[in-house]
Amino acid sequence: MLGAALGLPLALIAQPRGAPVPADQPVARTDQNSQTAHAQLLEKAKTGGIDIYFEGDSITRRWGALDYPDFLANWKQNFFGWNAADFGWGADTIQNILWRLENGELDAVNPKIIVLLAGTNNVGRGAPPGGEDAKVADITRGLQAILKIMREKAPAATIVQTGIFPRNDSTAALPIIDKVNANLAQLADGKQLRFLNVNSKLAGPDGTLFDGMLNADKLHPTLKGYQVWADALKPIFTELLGPPAKEDHAPAPTGDPSATRR
Repeated sequence: MLGAALGLPLALIAQPRGAPVPADQPVARTDQNSQTAHAQLLEKAKTGGIDIYFEGDSITRRWGALDYPDFLANWKQNFFGWNAADFGWGADTIQNILWRLENGELDAVNPKIIVLLAGTNNVGRGAPPGGEDAKVADITRGLQAILKIMREKAPAATIVQTGIFPRNDSTAALPIIDKVNANLAQLADGKQLRFLNVNSKLAGPDGTLFDGMLNADKLHPTLKGYQVWADALKPIFTELLGPPAKEDHAPAPTGDPSATRR
């Protein structure tokens, strides 16, 4: 990486001002809270005992985080015994997830399954300046880059690429989400790369969310929404790992460092 060649700490390589960085290029989060969270996730990765590795943004993070105790209880209820660990981080774009994966968070973890849900923060809320098709292509390339680095760092893992969830905070977002998900479905081979789309359980054909699936921001799932995702994942986990064990060896959950300080 350029920053390393210049002698800059990798943690301080940030997105430059000006033109947006393509989604398939890694970008660091330079705020202290994100850097502290990255350090915590590095330690979690080193702990071992992880058979299922969840990656993504805040939608993924909140499910298995200390600062969302109701969601964490649901996580444990669904996944205890399968050694699942949550490596999501709030507000991350595809570029930010790429940076975290390039900087140690999947190194030597060797999970048997990786669950990925990412891209909604790249979709955004407004009409994309370069046009819808360009945005779809950019997001698709970015997610392909994530899949590529996951395959390099965990070649034996089955990757479950979850389709971007519907959202009702922006009418401009829905067609982009549908087109990206269609692209992701075409990438999957049904074996080592599986595509999982639960959107028909979260919203109607026009994208209107069913009651109680997402919270007031019309973006993040409620407990009911997370359970829809869990119900779709558990048959895959059972197929690949067998039924959950009576004990769980995954590392302890982490949370938002700023929430811990409060």
